[in-house]
Amino acid sequence: MITLNNLSARIVGRLLIDQASVALPAGIKAGLVGKNGAGKSTLFKIITGDMEAETGSVSIPKNARIGQVAQEAPGTEEPLIEIVLKADKEREALLAEAETATDPHRIGEIHMRLSDIHAHSAESRAASILAGLGFDAEAQLRPASSFSGGWRMRVALAAVLFSEPDLLLLDEPTNYLDLEGTLWLEDYISKYPHTVIIISHDRDLLNTAVNAIVHLDQQKLTFYRGSYDQFERQRAEANELQTKAKAKNDAARKHLQAFIDRFKAKASKARQAQSRVKALERMGTVSSVIEDHVQGFKFPDPEKEAASPIISLEGGAVGYTPGKPILQHMSLRIDTDDRIALLGSNGNGKSTFAKLISGRLPATGGSVQVAPGLKIGFFAQHQLDDLIPEHDAVEHVRQRMPGATEGKVRARVAQMGLATAKMSTPAKDLSGGEKARLLMGLAAFDAPNLLILDEPTNHLDIDSRNALIQALNEYTGAVILISHDRHLIEATADRLWLVKDGTVSNYDGDLEDYRAVIVQSSRGKGGAKATPEEKRNKADQRKANAEKRATFAPLKKKINDVEQLTGKLQKQIQALDRDLEDQDIYEKFPDKAAAKVKERAEVMGKLAKAEEQWMALSSEYEEAMAS
Repeated sequence: MITLNNLSARIVGRLLIDQASVALPAGIKAGLVGKNGAGKSTLFKIITGDMEAETGSVSIPKNARIGQVAQEAPGTEEPLIEIVLKADKEREALLAEAETATDPHRIGEIHMRLSDIHAHSAESRAASILAGLGFDAEAQLRPASSFSGGWRMRVALAAVLFSEPDLLLLDEPTNYLDLEGTLWLEDYISKYPHTVIIISHDRDLLNTAVNAIVHLDQQKLTFYRGSYDQFERQRAEANELQTKAKAKNDAARKHLQAFIDRFKAKASKARQAQSRVKALERMGTVSSVIEDHVQGFKFPDPEKEAASPIISLEGGAVGYTPGKPILQHMSLRIDTDDRIALLGSNGNGKSTFAKLISGRLPATGGSVQVAPGLKIGFFAQHQLDDLIPEHDAVEHVRQRMPGATEGKVRARVAQMGLATAKMSTPAKDLSGGEKARLLMGLAAFDAPNLLILDEPTNHLDIDSRNALIQALNEYTGAVILISHDRHLIEATADRLWLVKDGTVSNYDGDLEDYRAVIVQSSRGKGGAKATPEEKRNKADQRKANAEKRATFAPLKKKINDVEQLTGKLQKQIQALDRDLEDQDIYEKFPDKAAAKVKERAEVMGKLAKAEEQWMALSSEYEEAMAS
């Protein structure tokens, strides 16, 4: 069990957590949720010991291994598979020791421990995790330095998952994953054998992968059993009860206060009035339910509707190098009211397709027809760097509204969902979510007919994502969406296009069908797909190994018998040691003490012989199976 007791923490003088307590059962998979800036990442730092709490304590089982994604993504020349394998420090140390160990007893211990931690399957497990996160067999052998920062963060995630810590802490792990990687991670976490705490604003991840929610709100921690949807229902019910209790409490207090005010000056009623005063003091108050206001989004509707189709592709192709198209053979149309989500792993060309549609990349083949006067708004995460760091939101908008009054400029900023207090804050000092709001507002500034959003939710909390969903559903133009947030896609898109195998095509199924395909595929791959010949060879190998195991089954039985004997002898020694630790036995029963010392020596001799026999038999078996 993990226990946080009366924790308090503050950052730069601001109290984030105040006398908060929560207990998490062993093996729980908990989502840690709360507003941006509530202190979730700070709580992680306290758990890992990277930050001292102001008050309180953290209790974690002794020797429990804590794992979290490294702050810096690996960028060395080592192949990805090697980076992930080295994340298991114990395995690395045992393998290194096995190369130099000479004591037969220690060698036996090393090999037994390697067997216990399944070291023999380490490479296949590491490959499977990397494959699930989007690295094929070829990519797994490439150096980390050849990948971009986002892909390297996936390697860092793969490394901590492979090390399989007793307590796994994940802070917004889907921010650098695509939808396919997110679906794989949901499945992986749901089956993870140890305790997990995950900070996430991905509603589907919190509904699929966890079985508890820890809510950080008003500087306190509250534990809820169940998924995020269940947490929302429980919280709504609790808020409703609290609201009713407050109304009842306020009415009772008002009634008592009225009696006191009326009769406190009358001698005949003085005693009753005084008793009412004491009753009022004892009653106390019920606090109000505090609901934080979430700023909404507003995308202006197109001023003039374009004729359908607004964009039409016939045999379209696009790429960055002449003669080497990334996507081709595309025959598609986008109509005025389309809501289209693009599916497909990162690297397949979703962003390339978005650039083609938005006019940022020219077609290299086929034809692309665009409706006259079509306005397109484009948002992508990398554009956050395009904001002028020293300019505030008002200055960014004023550039688009020359000659407009200050009031009109500020009213337009307000439509973007930025609070009044943030309007004059330089862009460099805005949070990620505030920058995203400003940038989305600028993307939709000219009332586009088509709005293209590439991963718009990375810096938004759950309530802000819900506000984005509402704004997109109210917007009357067409939308093309690239997102790893399944809830956002399901709530806003009515068509799915799959970007795969060098083209873009309509996907006939729904997201649940797509999820099943991704999860089934990831469970069956640890790298490249085997050819029919490789499958036949593996089948023959399995058959040969089965025949070998049958042939040497008697030898294996001897090994198992010796293992059982060594276990019994070790328990005997432990029992004798407990008896001999009692000092009274030497003074009161010296003969008995001498007999136990002699017995221990005899058992130790038997254990040494059994271990030597186990080593010899194991070596014989391994050589036989390897031949």
